[in-house]
Amino acid sequence: MLGQLLLAASGSRLVRRSVSGFPLTRKVVERFVAGESVQEVRDAVERLRDTNLAVSVDHLGEETRDARAAENTADAYLTLLNALRPLQLGGRGEVSVKLSALGQRLDDAMALEYAREICAAAAINGSSVTLDMEDHTTVDSTLTILRKLREDYPTTGVAIQAYLFRSEEDCRDLASEGSRVRLVKGAYREPASVAHQGRSAVDRAFVRCLRVLMAGKGYPMVATHDDRMIAITELLADRFGRRVGDHEFQMLYGIRTDRQEALAGAGHTVRVYVPYGDDWYGYFMRRLAERPANVAFFLRALGGK
Repeated sequence: MLGQLLLAASGSRLVRRSVSGFPLTRKVVERFVAGESVQEVRDAVERLRDTNLAVSVDHLGEETRDARAAENTADAYLTLLNALRPLQLGGRGEVSVKLSALGQRLDDAMALEYAREICAAAAINGSSVTLDMEDHTTVDSTLTILRKLREDYPTTGVAIQAYLFRSEEDCRDLASEGSRVRLVKGAYREPASVAHQGRSAVDRAFVRCLRVLMAGKGYPMVATHDDRMIAITELLADRFGRRVGDHEFQMLYGIRTDRQEALAGAGHTVRVYVPYGDDWYGYFMRRLAERPANVAFFLRALGGK
């Protein structure tokens, strides 16, 4: 119930103004967001690199219906990739992109063109792009754009949200050689007509999707902080003859850093999802919705403890 309320609040302009204006909020946000500037996120990425962690950097920003804003988002990614180039991260330094921030709601062709520019810049770094998945109304458009991008940039990845009823079939379609799929549980408020409701149902859906990806020929990127899902991933990797290096774990910046480092120390590829920028509200609220521990952390900080 609390999670649903927080997801609803993530779309509320009134709550956005209240939370964003609270004096201690930004201090708490620093746990989940690597800063507002390119220099701040570059420094964070360099620190993660030095602890043997890979990264997927996200310039925060969501749905826009303004062509200039979409252009600005694309420019921000080009600036980011240029700033990361001296770090020589290669494939360990990808970026994550929300197509809605590139004008997907205005025009698929616009979003595709901007995404191509970002993919080209990532390729210069020896890296790639993963498309974030948003609410269920964007899935078909996102997968269509993915197919077009992969014609020239075959390592382009995509996130699939396990809680959607359609996702198991989408995973089957995507589990081909060379395909990179980030599997997440799902972080949007979706109706019962299109998505599983409740933790146990979502967990079961996640495992079904995970099994499809691990049995396939692609490169699964397992985004979870759940020890049960980590253990199941390792069991499925063994069952299907996978080795270290042909799949990876992904975790969020600032969450379970000890677990991130332990998995990396055991030889796994661990990629940290690193968000930055000043449009952090929606991302922050979804992180609170995902884990009660995050809410407790927030409340302790507000209380000055």
